[in-house]
Amino acid sequence: MSDSDGKKTLGLRGGGSRPGNVKQSFSHGRTKNVVVETKRKRVVVPKPGGNKGGNAAPATDGSRRPAGITDAEMSRRLKALQAAKAREAEDAAKRAAEEKAREEERARRRAEAEAKEREQREAEEKARQKAEEEERKKREAAEAAKRAAEPAAKKAAPAETVAPRNNPASKPAPAQTPRKSDREREERGRSAKARTGDDNRRSGKLTLGQATGGAGNRHRSMASMKRKQERARQKAMGGTVEREKVLREVQLPEAILVSELANRMSERVGAVVKSLMQMGMMVTQNQTIDADTAELIIEEFGHKVVRVSDADVEDVINEVEDKDEDLKPRPPVITIMGHVDHGKTSILDAIRNARVVAGEAGGITQHIGAYQVTTESGTVLSFLDTPGHAAFTSMRSRGAQVTDIVVLVVAADDAVMPQTIEAIAHAKAAEVPMIVAINKCDKPAADPMKVRTDLLQHEVIVEAMSGEVQDVEVSAHTGQGLDQLLEAIALQSEILELKANPDRAAQGAVIEAQLDVGRGPVATVLVQNGTLRQGDIFVVGEQYGKVRALINDKGERVQEAGPSVPVEVLGLNGTPEAGDVLNVTETEAQAREIAEYRAQAAKDKRAAAGAATTLEQLMQKAKDDETVSELPILVKADVQGSAEAIVQAMEKIGNEEVRVRVLHSGVGAITETDIALAEASGAPVMGFNVRANTSARNTANQKGVEIRYYSVIYDLVDDVKKAASGLLSAEIKETFIGYAQIKDVFKVSNVGKVAGCLVTEGVARRSAGVRLLRDNVVIHEGTLKTLKRFKDEVAEVQSGQECGMAFENYEDIRADDVIEIFERQEVERSLD
Repeated sequence: MSDSDGKKTLGLRGGGSRPGNVKQSFSHGRTKNVVVETKRKRVVVPKPGGNKGGNAAPATDGSRRPAGITDAEMSRRLKALQAAKAREAEDAAKRAAEEKAREEERARRRAEAEAKEREQREAEEKARQKAEEEERKKREAAEAAKRAAEPAAKKAAPAETVAPRNNPASKPAPAQTPRKSDREREERGRSAKARTGDDNRRSGKLTLGQATGGAGNRHRSMASMKRKQERARQKAMGGTVEREKVLREVQLPEAILVSELANRMSERVGAVVKSLMQMGMMVTQNQTIDADTAELIIEEFGHKVVRVSDADVEDVINEVEDKDEDLKPRPPVITIMGHVDHGKTSILDAIRNARVVAGEAGGITQHIGAYQVTTESGTVLSFLDTPGHAAFTSMRSRGAQVTDIVVLVVAADDAVMPQTIEAIAHAKAAEVPMIVAINKCDKPAADPMKVRTDLLQHEVIVEAMSGEVQDVEVSAHTGQGLDQLLEAIALQSEILELKANPDRAAQGAVIEAQLDVGRGPVATVLVQNGTLRQGDIFVVGEQYGKVRALINDKGERVQEAGPSVPVEVLGLNGTPEAGDVLNVTETEAQAREIAEYRAQAAKDKRAAAGAATTLEQLMQKAKDDETVSELPILVKADVQGSAEAIVQAMEKIGNEEVRVRVLHSGVGAITETDIALAEASGAPVMGFNVRANTSARNTANQKGVEIRYYSVIYDLVDDVKKAASGLLSAEIKETFIGYAQIKDVFKVSNVGKVAGCLVTEGVARRSAGVRLLRDNVVIHEGTLKTLKRFKDEVAEVQSGQECGMAFENYEDIRADDVIEIFERQEVERSLD
């Protein structure tokens, strides 16, 4: 193919000169130029200079073809170059479009912010204009009212004040009318004062707002500005960033309020209630849910459950194991037990050289006495004197549980008695050693050997009969054998090797508790371990307190009490129960929490014991209430142990028809509250070694409440038994007094049927009851309307005589029927 100028051309794509084809010209075998034909124009790329020697170096822009490159390779390279340029142009266009979109978004946000600020300014301007308009209206209304009041004031002026026309000196001076400019100035001043406030006391002081350029305006805090910036940043990023959830360990008791559960999880109450409703429980935040349900809620919110119990509050007073090197010898605790009036207190008096028994009512010990004795050899002994009356079983049991050695006192002239047997049982149950003291050996009727043989029946074998139990013959009256008794106690204590750790928190047992008029609640405590000091905080049963004072058995105040030392403790918030354990705590909060938990637990237990849980129990309780008569009483005693013993004795009084119900028992004087309760219940008040105060006595006299005082428990129990016996229904006893046989039946006008009878046995009385028997079957039971012999009304008819009888409201009588005549007699019953 030849061109017009005589040059030879080669078409790279089919030899044609179509648009987009590349042609290459050759001149004498050497490349002159490259012709590129496009759709719009023909481009001729001239040959670059500087290529010496004819070597075809590769051009960077692709305008020349190096030597040795084929047409196909050159075409491929040109295509790749074109594609790279197209991609570069496309990327540039895309970047330009994205930059344009960002610019538009920024412009839109600026426009929105400006519009929002403009709207805010407009709203503020409108509010300011509205306030100014209202202020202007108020001023105009005030001026109008003032102008309206001025003519009225002029009209109201009396005519008598006008001076005579011919006396110019008496004319009043005309009022000076303020000018309009002055009025406007005053009104502007008043309005400015109203805006700025009447109090200008701080006008000359520099405030923090004025110093920061914000006088009169409230500025946002730095934390508020940071929160605002954070919200704006999160909004610009396209959403809110969730804060990391804090997982907590939630302590879960047996029952918990919904609001308390939400508080412990730090969750919204509404979210917790919503979750419960989704579980099918329609509850509010003030309702209680059980631990299992609460555990599901806690796990649903992603927290960890820690199960706790209400009883965990008592973990702070758990017993601590003492090391052997910390243990030191302690005095033994000896409890004197035995039957009533066998001389227990007298023996203790002889040992202590005191006269306790002289101050006891009837010579009977009615509460536990705690004493400490130092013998001639220097040995310290702690004694507990228990009552011997049958009602004080719990006291004897309590004394046996806190003791180390039991001294069983048996009278030589009375031998083994019921409470002696009970004391033996308590000592065996407590597994403590026993020493038998045979008292009253100085009496002529004393028989110590009989006591020893009687004890064999109860498996108590004394040393005199080849046993292991020590026995000593003593006499509290003459002092015989007391030294041998003390030696036996010392020997037994040495064998036991009694030790305790005095250098720890104190632990003890309440022997007695009472409510003293001047000192408040007082508890007699036997310290068992540790040392109790003045100022210690403690918990005892359902009560707690702080030791205000410690008083020993001699009435002296002491600063501390070690192991085996009985002391009176002052400072309780209430009267504890006898037998409660005293524990010293670190803080008052711990003691209060433990006492409240124990009180609630005791309350729940009493409620559960008194509640009827099934339908059968409800019906049985209703039936018992209908059939059983109750004698309600109130009991007030001097000490807690006596009150407890009286209540137990009252529970034993009664049978299936009558019972004694103790409405309330306590310690201390009888008060108006007790009288009010007794009046509401119709119950008498029993005072045991206590008296009613003046106001209580006056109230009782006004309301007719009976108050009875006792100093011996025998009398109280006997009186209550008599009163309870009065509630028993009288026993009806029938006595058969005669039989009569009907011979014939007559009909008498105005009377009815009359039976002609023959008294076959006994006597027939007009006032007696009768039964009509037909073939030995009772047909009717009633009374006689008439009893006649011949034509006379008689009171009775003897055996073998004939008479006429008519029944009251009954006429079905026949010949050969038998009439049984009987009398009823009411017999009063009593409780055994």
